Amino acid sequence: MHKLSATELAQAIRTRRLSSLEAVEACFEQISRFDPTFKAFITLAPEQARVAARAADRAVQAGLPLGCLHGVPIAIKDLTATAGLRTTYGSLLYRDHVPTQDDLCVARLRAAGAIILGKTSTPEFGMGTGTHNSILGTTVNPHDQAKTCGDSSGGAAVAVASGMAYLAQGTDMGGSVRTPASFCGLVGLRPSQGRIPRWPKPLPWESLVTDGVMARTVEDAALMLTAMAGVDYRDPTAIATQTWPRPTFSSDGGPQTRIGYSLDLGVTPIATEVAEVFEQVIAAIAQVCPHTSPATIDCSGAKFAFETLRGAIVFHQYQSLLENHGDQLNETLRWEIEQGQGVTAADYLKAEAQRGKIFNNFLDFFEQHDILLTPSASVLPFPSTQTAVLDINGTALGNVVDYLAITYTLSLTGLPVVSIPCGWTQSGLPVGIQIVGPPQAEAQMLQFAYFLQEQLGFRHRWPRPAMAGL
Repeated sequence: MHKLSATELAQAIRTRRLSSLEAVEACFEQISRFDPTFKAFITLAPEQARVAARAADRAVQAGLPLGCLHGVPIAIKDLTATAGLRTTYGSLLYRDHVPTQDDLCVARLRAAGAIILGKTSTPEFGMGTGTHNSILGTTVNPHDQAKTCGDSSGGAAVAVASGMAYLAQGTDMGGSVRTPASFCGLVGLRPSQGRIPRWPKPLPWESLVTDGVMARTVEDAALMLTAMAGVDYRDPTAIATQTWPRPTFSSDGGPQTRIGYSLDLGVTPIATEVAEVFEQVIAAIAQVCPHTSPATIDCSGAKFAFETLRGAIVFHQYQSLLENHGDQLNETLRWEIEQGQGVTAADYLKAEAQRGKIFNNFLDFFEQHDILLTPSASVLPFPSTQTAVLDINGTALGNVVDYLAITYTLSLTGLPVVSIPCGWTQSGLPVGIQIVGPPQAEAQMLQFAYFLQEQLGFRHRWPRPAMAGL
């Protein structure tokens, strides 16, 4: 049963061909088999999930109105508050923390009928290379247990990739949904900034972080976005619509799409094996989409803009942790917080101005194109024992954040981006491709992703041999 898509499962529950309780039990069977090794979940809620599933099944039997995710088992990233369910932020400082209120996206997922299985692992407060924390240890890649699953929604990616959950919520600031999706062979959706309102927010006008989706199919990603999207004025950056135009999905339209592609956006080296797969993928796409051509977008200053804005935001949010518990934080987290300590108002405004220039350059691009394609990660999954990526192809990087430049540059724009699996290395590691759409054009972007999924087979594969017997 765990091999069903979330869309298929939701329909099967709605028509009484399967029960939510059966789906929940199938997930916990997968968890018992694989999570002791993979370490995707930092906290499980088996009894809460079973109670909710039984209630969901009674609602179906009674003919009550059903949400779009009614009875579907999902996972929530452990940076996101869940009422009555432990939320640790990957930190020993919060190992016993149980919130009394859901974050907005969780409340909406519950309202849509989703069943929460538990909380997925993340590095301490979401910062670090790979998914490691002192509570659980290291979360590993289901395609190769010696490799990382990515950060910081790594546990979410592993849970979905291995059939332990049908969907998972993640968060993305600089690539924390898209990188794990690429490393684990999944669909990872970062929607337009404001498409999924966030509340509560430490900085209400902050516009780099967004909630996102981990799924095994493009349709499933759209389904979960439907549950979370819609205006909430407590988030002043929210897009002011109650719904989003979810596509009906068809295999038509791809050949007419005007596609531009860039290997590196001019901001980062790309590992040789990633570049080779990307070139092969672009050649395959060009066979079915004749309007495919290389593109150049001026993204100069992206590093300064992102690192300045990120540093200031992180310092504002976590400076009290550094002051009061600095000796208990991991080294990477301390470094991350300290980066914002000297950011001046002039620096911040200069970064915002540069961000605006980059955004306008993307608008110019979309005057002539419908879609932009880039790799989803600059590197392949690296050893899980590795705590930083400091060079690519022998080119030194400036810091531990630089390897995310191919994703964080797009974060600056606030444009919708989805990563889908597009290829595999000879050793069996997945490679992802980022599909970028015009402003607020999730429907157009996801329709094209669906076209690639169906026409070229760009889709999730069950991990082997790590999960032999699936």
